Amino acid sequence: MDVQRHSVHTLVFRSLKRTHDAFLNDQGQLPPTNIELDRSKKSIKSKDLYRPILERVRKNEMNKKLNTNDKQDTTTTNNDTLEGNDNNIVALTNNNSNNNGIINSTIMNGSSSSNAMVLPQKKIPTMVKPKWHAPWKLDKVLSGHLGWVRCAAVEPGNQWFGTGSADRIIKIWDLATGILKVSLTGHISTVRGLAFSHRHPYLFSCGEDKQVKCWDLEYNKVIRHYHGHLSAVYTMALHPTIDVLLTAGRDATARVWDMRTKANVHTLVGHTNTVASIICQSSEPQIVTGSHDQTIRLWDLASGKSRATLTNHKKSVRSVVFHPELYMFASASADNIKEWKCPDGKFIQNLSGHNAVINCMGVNSQGVLVSGADNGTMHLWDWRTGYNFQRLQAPVQPGSMDSEAGIFSITFDMSGTRMITTEADKTVKIWKEDDTATEETHPVKWKPDLITRRKF
Repeated sequence: MDVQRHSVHTLVFRSLKRTHDAFLNDQGQLPPTNIELDRSKKSIKSKDLYRPILERVRKNEMNKKLNTNDKQDTTTTNNDTLEGNDNNIVALTNNNSNNNGIINSTIMNGSSSSNAMVLPQKKIPTMVKPKWHAPWKLDKVLSGHLGWVRCAAVEPGNQWFGTGSADRIIKIWDLATGILKVSLTGHISTVRGLAFSHRHPYLFSCGEDKQVKCWDLEYNKVIRHYHGHLSAVYTMALHPTIDVLLTAGRDATARVWDMRTKANVHTLVGHTNTVASIICQSSEPQIVTGSHDQTIRLWDLASGKSRATLTNHKKSVRSVVFHPELYMFASASADNIKEWKCPDGKFIQNLSGHNAVINCMGVNSQGVLVSGADNGTMHLWDWRTGYNFQRLQAPVQPGSMDSEAGIFSITFDMSGTRMITTEADKTVKIWKEDDTATEETHPVKWKPDLITRRKF
């Protein structure tokens, strides 16, 4: 017998029709409720969620039955119990005897008893008012370099400081007077990083000639070279407690050196672009790097491995800096300045408003964070609240173009009262706080904004 062949459309239509006919009577109707199942579900849920309260209710009912005088009101104070009767009337009353904002939820049952359950009041979030900081002003302008001044470092005794420049010379200046003390030659390309040892009379320098040098400041001579970088070395840092030197640069690696033996202890691999900034501290994470690949990496010094990668920035991270007292660090990019909490890099808040390519940052123990940009602008921030209390435009040296007003590094001296900036107009500028300023002459122009920052 031949089976009649139908088109796909006809078969689908028939299938739909049969399905419709099968469920026609139930269209728009919910399935019948199983009363027994519903009661069982409610019973299980109440036992699971309210078992401690139900036990207290049973105990209270037992106490009522044992009480012979039904007319006497049995008042149970500080019992934190909840009556489970249907005719309860719930009233929220403020406890006037407590001044800490605790609300008593008093449950009254007809004429029998009134029991109180103490509930903590939800704390209303508030924004902290920024601490007042004195405004900063230009104190000295030091000229002498013949190229962009790329870096600066202050020696531990706070008597003098060094600067490195594109003229390949390291100059040592007196901090108090600004007089040039000595010039050190030896690099064959731009000097990009300087660091003074707090444990030895040594100055370390790095540059675009791939060289990392150790200078003995008693003889003003190079005593060690650290070979290994494959391209320009852009940044360096010294470990505060052990004899370890850290360098990073355009070969997308950071290297850990034994200061004494010149051995390359670790090569920290993971970044995919130039490492622009490296910082070091004695507690975890001991090393933090910021890179042009838009990431920040936290490193374990013992193993030489990355312990966390922060990918919040959308632009190149050109600067990272530790707070000298708080267990925190900040990172700067063209999109934002971000603050992080150690040791895991928990994000705290954004500091928005410096709309430029931020090259460098500095922070002192008073909580003043300064960011310097490619266009010569400096923004001064209160670290805790992120309030921008001052904006400065660095003046260019006479004879320079306005386009040369770029800031390459910001360094505070050991006391935190002097700020040294190195700039594209070939000068070094020293800034200080305005001694004549008070809270009355320079008030904090702050008003609470929408609460978007995470509290810490």
